[in-house]
Amino acid sequence: MRTLYHNWLSPHCRKVRIVLGEKKLEFDLEVEKTWERREAFLRINPAGEVPVLVETAGTAISGGQVIAEYLDESTPNPPLLGANPMERAEVRRLCQWFDDKFDREVVVNLVGEKVMKRFLRLGSPDSTAIRAGKTNVKHHLAYIGYLVERRTWLAGDHFSLADITAGAHLSCIDYLGDVPWMDYPLAKDWYARIKSRPSFRPLLHDHIPGVPPPKHYSDLDF
Repeated sequence: MRTLYHNWLSPHCRKVRIVLGEKKLEFDLEVEKTWERREAFLRINPAGEVPVLVETAGTAISGGQVIAEYLDESTPNPPLLGANPMERAEVRRLCQWFDDKFDREVVVNLVGEKVMKRFLRLGSPDSTAIRAGKTNVKHHLAYIGYLVERRTWLAGDHFSLADITAGAHLSCIDYLGDVPWMDYPLAKDWYARIKSRPSFRPLLHDHIPGVPPPKHYSDLDF
């Protein structure tokens, strides 16, 4: 069986988990403590980063977007990248928005400071970074609202990898209770649709030792 090496609060890993769920592909999960620089894992991915998907035959594919596109090509149903070049360009644009911009402006400042510093014993969280993350997430929620007010889903008429990517990133922040959903009803309604998908449900059962999620995290109706 294929194996996904991951970390619980990595949005890039969560993204792959959702794609595997949408494709109804079976897989095993292996938590990889990348900071330990395990030699066996470095042989699989010299970059020492997750996610890494190891197929049954032993082939390893690294990187959230790379794995997602590989899965969409190798298991085309349901399609997640779009039906034509313009649709695929918009899906990829939004994937990059969340994988790069949202990750840098929000995830690093909140998950990085509140959780990863603790595990890596890098000292106390930086309150300035946390404030920045909480401010930045508001701009992204407003943008999501702008998109879904004009479209059925983020990239257009169909559920796509753009929605998966955005949902994966927001799920990490929501796990910490740092998403002001009530102030952004359009984004909240969109996320409720994401949460209700069977592929997303396993994420709602994640529990990191010592870091419990808020009560609404696993509630499909918030």
